Parts: sequence; structure tokens; C-alpha cells
Amino acid sequence: MEYTTLGDTGMTVSRICLGCMSFGSSDWREWVLDEEESRPIIERAIDLGINFFDTANVYSDGESERVLGNVLADYDRDEQVVATKVYHRMDEDDPNSSGLSRKTIDQELEASLDRLGMETIDLYQTHRWDYDTPIEETLRALYDAVRREKVRYIGTSSQWAHQFADALYASDRLGLERFVSMQNHYNLVYREEEREMLPLCAKEGVGVVPWSPLARGYLTRPHDEFLETVRGEYMDDSWAADRIDIYRANGGTEINGRVEELAAEHGVTMAQIALAWVLHKDVVDAPIVGTTSIDHLEDAVEALEIDLSDSDLEYLEEPYEPVAINGHE
Repeated sequence: MEYTTLGDTGMTVSRICLGCMSFGSSDWREWVLDEEESRPIIERAIDLGINFFDTANVYSDGESERVLGNVLADYDRDEQVVATKVYHRMDEDDPNSSGLSRKTIDQELEASLDRLGMETIDLYQTHRWDYDTPIEETLRALYDAVRREKVRYIGTSSQWAHQFADALYASDRLGLERFVSMQNHYNLVYREEEREMLPLCAKEGVGVVPWSPLARGYLTRPHDEFLETVRGEYMDDSWAADRIDIYRANGGTEINGRVEELAAEHGVTMAQIALAWVLHKDVVDAPIVGTTSIDHLEDAVEALEIDLSDSDLEYLEEPYEPVAINGHE
């Protein structure tokens, strides 16, 4: 395993972050694993040197946090970096169970801590931008959570660069905690973040932990085989369908073919080539890799050893053309 610091924090994280959306309950999504199936994958991740785990309160309606907490309870807590998120509705009968108001943050933070079985969350992230709550209120609530030692660092996720700049400025102006990380949508077939967000993160010393570095599996198999998977069938028939359409558009199909071609040349999998491309980006600290297979987890770690030449990188990137912004919802 390779390690890096998360942005300018000095906190060391593995260069692969294990995404825990696929752990929890199949009642939430058909492809999600229960605790008995999830445990071996999380334990193997630790064996491989992964110390960075990302979940969210909304994943399996809290079960993902509970499963992760149960497994990590058997290990030295100080050796793990645990990240979770807040924003999406947790209780349809409680309007204050969503958003980023002080009330929501306070109550959902306590609920996350309880499910994780932890006293402190290493990285507490806002899952999306809340248009109904002033950013100053959100930042003050998060600042207080850090002061109470419930949270060590705060991070955020997909939003417009001007919003993120406003948040960073508000923190500086008010003397509050700054967001130290950006969890955003970034992969070979969705590179819109390169225009403004990634340069802003580099300038401000903000860590970048991209979600969906394998484009929800689109870059792991030939284009015409993608929808044959259980998750592929789900996404083609759900709210995620528009995201898959974007991956296919404006060069995406050609990029998929080039990933397949380079994988054959290097003697590795398509997923490893796609992940290696993300890992070659200096601004990226640790892509978030979700998996339901130990084999795929091991493949992801082995991608750290793949050396793509400048010509390889250019060949993979060349077909890309701008696509509609996606992932801020």
C-alpha cells in the first residue's frame, strides 16, 4: 500500500479509500452485501494496508455505518481513518433528518457516532450543498462539533466551485474550521471537475477523494457488456440512468474501448487501467473504490503498481469532450 497526507492536514491515509456503500442491507439495494458478506472484504482491506474508509448515514439507511463500525471494533481504532457524511433524508417523517442545519447536523452526527460505535469521526463530510441553510450556519455547527471532539476534520462533496470557494472564504472570515477535503465525481469519462474544482482544491490545499473513479463499473468491462451486471441492470432502470448516458456520450464509448485495449497490452484488467489513470493525477489523494468482491479489491490495490506512460495517458484522454454537469444532486 502507498500512503499520502489528506490535503494539507498532515493526516496520513491510504491511496485507496474503501467505499462502504455496498455494505449494509440488500433491502436497500439488491447488490448491497449484508454484514456477514461485508466483513471479509473490510478485513482483507485492512490486511492490504487500507486505513481509509468512507461511508454515509444514508447508505442502507444507516446499516453501512453499523457494519463498518462492528468490523473496525475488532481492530485498533487509532490506526483507521473513518469518514462519513450527512445531508440526505434519513426519516421520511422527520423533515429535520435532512439538510445541513445545526439541528440536523447535531442529531445526525450523534446517530452516526452511535451506529459506528465511535467517540469521534475522523472526517465528517457534507454530502451535498444545502440551498436552504446559510453556509455560515453549517460551518458554525461543524466547528462546534470539532470543538466538542466529536469530529476531527470536516470535508464536503460535489458542488459548484463557486460554492466551495464561498465556503472556504466564510471559514476564513469567521475563524471557523475549513473543509479539508472534496469528495467529487471524477473519472476517465467524466472530467468536468478539471475545469474549476480541481484547480481550486490544488490552490487551497484541499484533499481530493473522488467518488465513482470507475464510472459505476462502466470502465470495468466492455461497453456492450456493462448492463449485464446486477448493478448495471439497476442503474439502467433508476435515477442513475442519466449518469450512465453521460458516461457513454461525447467520447465515452471510445474511451471504454481504449481502456480495454490498454488493459490487454499491459496484461491487467480494465478496472486497473481506469483506476491507475485516476491515481496518476497529482491532485488526487485517494479515489474511493467500492466493491462486493475480495478479488476486485485486490485488483484495485494492485493498480497502484501500474505505470502509465505520458502517451498512454494522452491516448486514454484524447476522445473526451465536454458533457453536462452531473453529480451535484
